[in-house]
Amino acid sequence: MVMRVLRLACLAWAMVGPFDRAAAAESEPAVGEVRAQISPRRFTTLSAEIAGKVEEITVKEGDHFSAGQILLRIDCALHQANFDKARATLSGAEKTLEVNRSLRRLRAGGTLETELAAVEVAKAEADVRATSAIVGKCVIVAPYAGRLADLKIREQQFVQAATPLFEIIDDDVFQVEFLAPSRWLTFLAPGAAFEIEVDETGRTYPAHVVRLGARVDPVSQSIRVIGELAGRQPDLIAGMSGKVVLTPKR
Repeated sequence: MVMRVLRLACLAWAMVGPFDRAAAAESEPAVGEVRAQISPRRFTTLSAEIAGKVEEITVKEGDHFSAGQILLRIDCALHQANFDKARATLSGAEKTLEVNRSLRRLRAGGTLETELAAVEVAKAEADVRATSAIVGKCVIVAPYAGRLADLKIREQQFVQAATPLFEIIDDDVFQVEFLAPSRWLTFLAPGAAFEIEVDETGRTYPAHVVRLGARVDPVSQSIRVIGELAGRQPDLIAGMSGKVVLTPKR
């Protein structure tokens, strides 16, 4: 009698179990979790374009700045003098050309002299443009609003052209970068929403996928994913990391 009851119980479990498990699988969508890092949308290293002594640094590490703000000045006395000289030379060349044209109108001057004077004016104008461009490189201006991430030089330091000065980041909108298993491509696409739980703040932030990498890594079977946080998050800093949670939509 006992054995008969056990056999009936096993039969009932075998018939009901698969249906229960299938129902549970349908009611609970798969959830993926991976590690991710917060990164700035734009960042760059600004370098000196001319050699010279650093005269002034207007920002400190960690400071915010606006687009077009002067960040650094290099001693420009010599370059400014060359610019002033070029302008004076241009002024003299223009006067010489004017005199030659007047003489030609009076038939007291030749065509060659006038043409040579015009050539000198063109050369002087080119020198003015060149020296003006060099003077413009005596200041480093911010290409966009952001924050100074790393200051690499000090005031009164002599720098050569191409010397890295500082690293800047655009902290207006942050990106989320992570590697996702390639099997997630069945539901992962630009616009897909996800959340990131940042370790350093203990908070969870909404984000969405912006773009996917161009290829799947054949060794790790993963693909690079770039997401973007929703809105400005002033408590986040580039380099923070956390856990990304993606829930596929049915």
